[in-house]
Amino acid sequence: MDIRVAGHQVATGESLRSHVSDRLSAIADRYFSRAVAANVTFGRGPYEDFTCDIVAPVNQGVVLKSSNRANDAHVAFDGAADKIERQLKRYMSRLRERRGEIDGAVIEESAAYTVFAAPMDEEEPIPPAPAIIAETKVDIPEASVSDAVMMLDLRNTNALMFRNPISGQYNMVYRRDDGTIGWVEPSSK
Repeated sequence: MDIRVAGHQVATGESLRSHVSDRLSAIADRYFSRAVAANVTFGRGPYEDFTCDIVAPVNQGVVLKSSNRANDAHVAFDGAADKIERQLKRYMSRLRERRGEIDGAVIEESAAYTVFAAPMDEEEPIPPAPAIIAETKVDIPEASVSDAVMMLDLRNTNALMFRNPISGQYNMVYRRDDGTIGWVEPSSK
C-alpha cells in the first residue's frame, strides 16, 4: 500500500509515520484485496491543535476523505482513521445488501421526501453575486440513487451529480442543512 505522510509546518516523526502506516495497512487488508493508496496530511489548527486529513482513492472513482482535529497528532489521525473505517463498513454493508438482490432483478426504488424550510437568517445581508470559489473537472458516474448517496457519503462531499441508468438523465443528490439527503431529478417533459 502506497501511503504518503506529509506535514504542513509540522514535523512528522518516525513514530507517527509507522503508526499511520500500520493502521492504514490494517484497514486496507481488512477491506480490499489489492493495494490502495492514501495521502495523510498533518497541520496546525488555529488553537495550536493538530489537524489530520486523509484522502484515499479506492476504486472506480470512489475517494474516501476524512479529517479530524485534536491536541495530539496521533489522536487526530486515529479520529480520522476511525471515520474512514466507519465509511468503509457502511460501504461494504451496502455492497452486501446489493448482492442480495433476487436473480439480478432490479428492485425499484421508492423515494419519499419531506421539504423543510431553511432557517431564516435576516441579520446577514445577501451579497449581490456569490463568489465562485473553485471549478473542477470530474467524471460523472452512472449510478442508482442509493449508490449515489453511498458515493456522497464516501467522498465526504455536500453534492454529487450522477447519471441515472433507469432514466438516462443527470440527477443530483446533496446533503441538506438538517442532515437529510436531497435528490434533484429533472422533469421528464
